[in-house]
Amino acid sequence: MRRVVITGMGIWSCLGTDLETVKESLFQGRSGIVLDQDRIAYGYRSGLTGLVETPVITKQMLDRHTRAGMSEEAQYAYMASRQAFEQARIDDDYLRQHEIGCIFGNDSSAKAVREAAMLVDEQHDTALLGYGRVFQSMNSTVTMNLTQIFHLRGVNFTVSAACSSGSHSIGLGAMLIQQGLQEMVLCGGAQETNPYSMTSFDALGVFSVRMDEPAKASRPFDKDRDGLVPSGGAAALVLEDYDHAIARGATILAEVTGYGFSGNGGGISEPSEDGSVIAMTRALKAAGLDVSDIDYINAHATSTPQGDMYEAIALNRLFHGQHALISSTKSMTGHECWMAGASEIVYSILMMQHHFVAPNINFEAPDPYTEPLNLATKTIETEVHTVLSNSFGFGGTNSALIIQSI
Repeated sequence: MRRVVITGMGIWSCLGTDLETVKESLFQGRSGIVLDQDRIAYGYRSGLTGLVETPVITKQMLDRHTRAGMSEEAQYAYMASRQAFEQARIDDDYLRQHEIGCIFGNDSSAKAVREAAMLVDEQHDTALLGYGRVFQSMNSTVTMNLTQIFHLRGVNFTVSAACSSGSHSIGLGAMLIQQGLQEMVLCGGAQETNPYSMTSFDALGVFSVRMDEPAKASRPFDKDRDGLVPSGGAAALVLEDYDHAIARGATILAEVTGYGFSGNGGGISEPSEDGSVIAMTRALKAAGLDVSDIDYINAHATSTPQGDMYEAIALNRLFHGQHALISSTKSMTGHECWMAGASEIVYSILMMQHHFVAPNINFEAPDPYTEPLNLATKTIETEVHTVLSNSFGFGGTNSALIIQSI
């Protein structure tokens, strides 16, 4: 099969809206989480959230007609994709002359749906919804907008797989390139950050209520973790056939060597030790690697009592006694949901490039399940060549990716 490399990446997150700022946030262990009093006033149990900058998309960038069809998450994805194509040295002429695919993870567009419903409820006239709302409200809002804006004529679909969406998008894009069906695919994940998208999660009681110190609320693997913190934005990566990248003189950032997946087959919101192990084992097998080859694991760990426990059990089954360092960047970002599997690949590549492992901040004491983990609780300057990144989601959807430096 063909080799798959990453030649461009972009990020729009609570850690920053450019790669350099995000790298510094990761290195410094800087949290992007704040307390939003408007969420409390709206009726949330927890007002904690990742603070993501609102994109400013001008008429010089995109015309009004195009902007009218863009949801919040599509705007984030557009800004991240601009960065990714720029880093990959893909300009408008290249986009128009070559077939490039697009697969993004996205599993909601709540704000657009809610606003449309409210307008019709108030005015009783669907004609007032205008042209763009249908394109904002569909789960495929991200890919339909990106393919129009960037003239992408290859594979074109959205992965809706809960919090594994962004990771599966990269895995599926890599498979298409490996099989010779595409030479280049824009992959990633996007997550809206408006309060409407997270009300049902808050109702489940899965959010941290440690609101007195927002930056300390997300505590993956810590014994006093009390829930996740919602966040979002977008991450984009240009995946490319290795020979194609070399022929056009592209700079290779990393290689995607392993993709593993599984389904838990149990309760709709129950994590699974076995499902996690299967996904990781498949990724290792696909990459032709052993557990001893992994330098760093970007854990899924969201800071929930049950989810972190099951992942800790799975990690200990495979990696106990191995040298791989483990951290969850969600300690700084909160849970970026549909984008997390993609953004955490960006974060991991930044660590590769700058020779460090980002810390699992806010870890103060282990519980019996997390105590054996080889956690990086502060920034560790070290060579990182091979990374395993985990993403697990509601509905029992699991994804594991392995990337390696070249």
